[in-house]
Amino acid sequence: MKAGIVGLPNVGKSTLFNCLSNAKAQSANFPFCTIEPNIGVVNVPDHRLEKLESLVNPERVLPATVEIVDIAGLVKGASKGEGLGNQFLGNIRETDAILHVLRCFDDDNVVHVDGNVNPIRDKETIDIELQLKDLETVEKKLEKVKRAAKTGNKEAIKEQDTLLLLKAGLEAGKSVRGIVVNEDDRNDYVTPLQLITDKPVLYVCNVDEASAVSGNKYVDQVKETVKDENAEVLILAVGIEADITELDDYEERQMFLSDIGLDEAGSAKLIRAAYKLLNQQTYFTAGVKEVRAWTIPVGATAPQAAGVIHTDFEKGFIRAEVIAYDDYVTYGSEAKIKEAGKLKVEGKEYIVQDGDVMHFRFNV
Repeated sequence: MKAGIVGLPNVGKSTLFNCLSNAKAQSANFPFCTIEPNIGVVNVPDHRLEKLESLVNPERVLPATVEIVDIAGLVKGASKGEGLGNQFLGNIRETDAILHVLRCFDDDNVVHVDGNVNPIRDKETIDIELQLKDLETVEKKLEKVKRAAKTGNKEAIKEQDTLLLLKAGLEAGKSVRGIVVNEDDRNDYVTPLQLITDKPVLYVCNVDEASAVSGNKYVDQVKETVKDENAEVLILAVGIEADITELDDYEERQMFLSDIGLDEAGSAKLIRAAYKLLNQQTYFTAGVKEVRAWTIPVGATAPQAAGVIHTDFEKGFIRAEVIAYDDYVTYGSEAKIKEAGKLKVEGKEYIVQDGDVMHFRFNV
């Protein structure tokens, strides 16, 4: 699953990407520093994995991961090809969720593409370009569907009605995720279009060090503006985070964080937020060879969870042995968990819970 970092040029996207992935994407104080998207695979911080490691003492530990894509800065007119816009918009379309970085700090030494700091204007600039691109996609689809609808095809008429609803919403300046469409029609007609503004979004307010804990007037403006959107807002002092990631010593990092009033790196919060935004959750396998976190969609069944390990596990699924994470911590070993009667045997209908520790029985 991919989360794409978007925003205007020079708002801190590549610096944020470097914090998250340590991939050292080029970042500099001028627009269009990034042209090709940088991609980093980022571990999802999870204290539960560390706890299981201490209990099981395995040979290796493998965390869950999220793919983060640093997409070049968009500008006004991107939907018409300005600033290599079509290429950048294509890169965004390939992601599953959007991390929209907004500049929420004053600094005369850092150039702003529009001359002054205004996160609401910046957000609207990006939103309009993404909405215009989606409008183009909807109108093309509508042309095809209208021909079928004229013949009286009931399915085509239904699709046409949905597309007209999207068209009206986009023309009114709404993102697709904020347009009310019934669930069946959304699944049948909206989701297959892979519209950019239908993707879940997390607004990342890039602030200065003094605003790292509680934000500032710019953050307040963003929160007020997006309160009716189905979106999250996260405060992050990207420049300070970059300095912290340069420190090799863990204790030194924690001291640095403590000095500015934070209990953990904002980048860790962001990665977890991106994971949640992608509607993902974690289950674990735990044995002496390996303790591992596996990524599955929220609502996945036991056979689907098994299939993430290997397709044969799903095809030949017999049952799952399930231990709740809290029980594993309370009793400390599988033997004691079994003695206490806390190991559950579940079948094909079981919906996996976040944090479950599982073993699968299968036959192919």
